[in-house]
Amino acid sequence: MTDKILTPIEIGLTAAIVSIDGNEPSILTASGSDGDELEGLPFGPFDAVAHRTLEIGLRSWVEEQTGLRLGYVEQLYTFGDRGRHAQRSDTDAHVASVGYLALTRAADSTSKPQVAGATFKPWYRYFPWEDWRDERPAMIEKEILPALENWAAQSEKPDTARALARGDRVRLYFGTHGAQWDEERVLDRYELLYEAGLIEESRRDGRPAALARKTLPALGSPMRFDHRRILATAIARLRAKLKYRPVVFELLPSEFTLTDLQRTVEAISGRHLHKQNFRRLVEAGALVEPTGEMSTQTGGRPAALFRFRREVLQERPAPGLRVRGRR
Repeated sequence: MTDKILTPIEIGLTAAIVSIDGNEPSILTASGSDGDELEGLPFGPFDAVAHRTLEIGLRSWVEEQTGLRLGYVEQLYTFGDRGRHAQRSDTDAHVASVGYLALTRAADSTSKPQVAGATFKPWYRYFPWEDWRDERPAMIEKEILPALENWAAQSEKPDTARALARGDRVRLYFGTHGAQWDEERVLDRYELLYEAGLIEESRRDGRPAALARKTLPALGSPMRFDHRRILATAIARLRAKLKYRPVVFELLPSEFTLTDLQRTVEAISGRHLHKQNFRRLVEAGALVEPTGEMSTQTGGRPAALFRFRREVLQERPAPGLRVRGRR
């Protein structure tokens, strides 16, 4: 009987820290300590001796790495796929990472000195096909769908491990052939592109579908390890949460105009919203109240300033903005 080699496991913590900068949703990236030039999310090990909880550990090393004190934080998911921090032949510890979503206001994100290598970058840099605010991204029709449909047609037999066939997943996730685009399916779309071998992380991880391709389309900037997958999970969670929790106000200053609020919701959801319909929705939800002051920083006529009405948290269980895009 041969002795089985046991691989040690470490617990890591990874943070997707979101801010709004100039009407653009931004994500905090940090350079790695091992010389890897790829951008990644801030991450570090959980020290069970120094920190009583996972969240305390996260807040501690994020401040150490980036100079940023986190406000709103929630746990996303545990990412433990083999290969996320090591190759098959490596004998080093396997890292299972607990992902977190954190929100911070732009003023807070720039008021603290940042550690070298830590900077906010637009999240649509990594997911350009998710930004529908101006129009349906051209890369979907030109690059993504032809490649996905060709990949789906190559399947000779159904995948019994999945409820949906490849073609059905392409149709549902990318809103083709009568299906509607669902902005919350960020992770589903990313996973489909990864499985089809269309993104750099798939080639790096040795996926056969990616290795079989001579070239890969330029579908956003790759990230270290599985950090783009973690970011996709965070975006999907935040887009869904907008509809039943007032988390959007964690990204706004204490006083804001209704235009500021609409543009922030549009930035996160990636959808353009009808102005009057949005304002009726905000009014019906009783989420904000006027401050009695006016803003002169609009570039035009002064606009009324509002603030989040915190009483709504006691008035109903799901005070969010159930918005629908114009496309």
